Amino acid sequence: MRILGIDYGAKRVGLAISSPVGFIAQGLPTIERIDGMDYLEEIAGVINEKEVDEIVIGLPKNMNGSIGEKAEEVLTLVETLKSKFNLPVHTFDERLTTVRAHKAMTGAKMSKKGKKKRVDMIAAQFILQAYLDQKSRSAEQDWEDV
Repeated sequence: MRILGIDYGAKRVGLAISSPVGFIAQGLPTIERIDGMDYLEEIAGVINEKEVDEIVIGLPKNMNGSIGEKAEEVLTLVETLKSKFNLPVHTFDERLTTVRAHKAMTGAKMSKKGKKKRVDMIAAQFILQAYLDQKSRSAEQDWEDV
């Protein structure tokens, strides 16, 4: 089962894909959101090429846990993704993932521009990996309850 992780932004959409068995998140090329281009078509290409069964998208909640304007935008996108691709789409709290992604690149010998291009992919990896880890813990708990 392949799961696509998405870090949605106004300028870029970070992507990550799970390993076939669903344990590890691997980054995919970031989609640049350019006026006039349909980024959903690029996502569709990834879904078809990687044979995606499920999608998880970061939900940018406010630090107090409330839903703001950006989160509302993501929730609208969730409904679009569900109807367009007929796949389960889950949200996952993404608070501070971009900060973690920037910290992960600290010390990397790469230009500011290079880091800027990779941060969304790394954030998508963090979102997806956290989701996969949560699913794994949940499955382990189910086994313990048997």
